[in-house]
Amino acid sequence: MGRALLTDRERELIEGESESDDDLRYQAISRIRRKIEGEMTTDVEILREHHPDLYEELREVVCGPE
Repeated sequence: MGRALLTDRERELIEGESESDDDLRYQAISRIRRKIEGEMTTDVEILREHHPDLYEELREVVCGPE
């Protein structure tokens, strides 16, 4: 299975499981923000416009059921 938003390393840094310094954690957070604001926004819009069923599945996972 592939990854969704976070790499394994980003998960470790965010969860605090890594013994690395805070600078690496903040760098990971910055990378994740860029993904959310960039590619993810575009992907969500494409799904919303061209495949509403998949868009709804994603929305339910992220936001929970209505």
